[in-house]
Amino acid sequence: MGADRPGRRRGPCRASGAGRRGPGRPAGAVREDPRRSRRHRRGGAAAAPVRGLHDPARRRRAGPHPRAPGRRRGPARGVPAHPGPYPRVRAVTSRRLIVEADGGSRGNPGPAAFGAVVRDAETGEVLAETAEAIGVATNNVAEYRGLLAGLRAARGVDPDAVVEARLDSKLVVEQLSGRWQIKNAELRPLAHEAGRIFPRDRVSYTWVPRAENAHADRLVNQALDGRPVQPPADVTAPPTKLTAWTPELGPPTTLHVVRHGQTSMTAARRFSGGGVPGPSLDDTGREQAARAAELLSTSGAVAVVCSPMLRTRETADIIGRRLGLTPTVDEAWRECHFGEWDGLTLAEIGERYPGALAGWYGSPAQRPPGGESLDDVVPRITAARDALLAAYPGQPVVVVTHSIPMRTLTRLVLGAPPESLFRLLPSPGSVTELQYFADGSTALPSFGHRP
Repeated sequence: MGADRPGRRRGPCRASGAGRRGPGRPAGAVREDPRRSRRHRRGGAAAAPVRGLHDPARRRRAGPHPRAPGRRRGPARGVPAHPGPYPRVRAVTSRRLIVEADGGSRGNPGPAAFGAVVRDAETGEVLAETAEAIGVATNNVAEYRGLLAGLRAARGVDPDAVVEARLDSKLVVEQLSGRWQIKNAELRPLAHEAGRIFPRDRVSYTWVPRAENAHADRLVNQALDGRPVQPPADVTAPPTKLTAWTPELGPPTTLHVVRHGQTSMTAARRFSGGGVPGPSLDDTGREQAARAAELLSTSGAVAVVCSPMLRTRETADIIGRRLGLTPTVDEAWRECHFGEWDGLTLAEIGERYPGALAGWYGSPAQRPPGGESLDDVVPRITAARDALLAAYPGQPVVVVTHSIPMRTLTRLVLGAPPESLFRLLPSPGSVTELQYFADGSTALPSFGHRP
């Protein structure tokens, strides 16, 4: 017997009264362990296994191999291995990214720009940089635009990431954190867009001193000075995750978005906004509407929705008659309100409002005098879209609208930045097909198809 271990006390062995022996008394019977009797109460006492015989009831347990500590035993025979997680279930741990964003204007409002940096939260490595001059804007608009650009860049790195956005703008941080109200109508659509780029539960907002935001601030000044921003070297983003249709998703809700047929103002290339009802279709416009109706006759559409403008209602009536459907008018699908620019050509606007077009093309927050900005259009169009997706899940619907709403829907499906709006040019009477799946993914089967 070895020596006692230090710290461990040995006490006398205690026995029950039945096992205690006095002088001259015979030893009492040893009682069975009561736990053993309870263990086999239902089926009777189990006999002890006989040594040397194989017991098929014993199963080998998974665990460290007794002769090779580095190996593990495999599963018991006859038991299939675990198949792993269901393939559509996301990993529990998401990648963490940091967005550093800034914006500024020289004058308020004045020439403005933004800059943003995306870093890996674990290593601090720069994964993406972006900066852009946005024309004339306020400092707050530039700050928001910087954040939006940073979130889009982070989404390009990993759309499933968890993001911490760091800004030196107390206003943006407090408003997007929900602690301050957004009273400025110019900022509300920008805040709405931030929630569309990344789900709100995957983004946190942190205020930092300006000195800690120096990288993004430097990018702002580079953009204002007209110096290009060089992409970070030797940084490879993971491949973008694409969502393809699978049977469990079910059929998508398909919006067949039709731009109204030609009018006299369309032919003259004059701004024709949502502030006035007219004009009506010309002969060419009615022919375009009839061709669109023929194209859509095999779409299986269950509803036709249109803007209240005269040109869209006339186009929708022609399509509705061919499909056997009565169009429904929805105010939300009207064209952008161009204010004092309505009825003017680009050349006339340039003469009467020097520099205004540059600001409008440079910033989606810029409004024509008395009109709407492109950012103002986004909330009402997305609300109208979401209403159709809720009302007609998995079904095709025809939407007869205008150029700006059609382009807005398309860029949102593609996840493209606001400036892409001016690169999308749907013709009068053209049809764009947009698909929306149950898991939130989208697709663009065709754009601006002219039947």
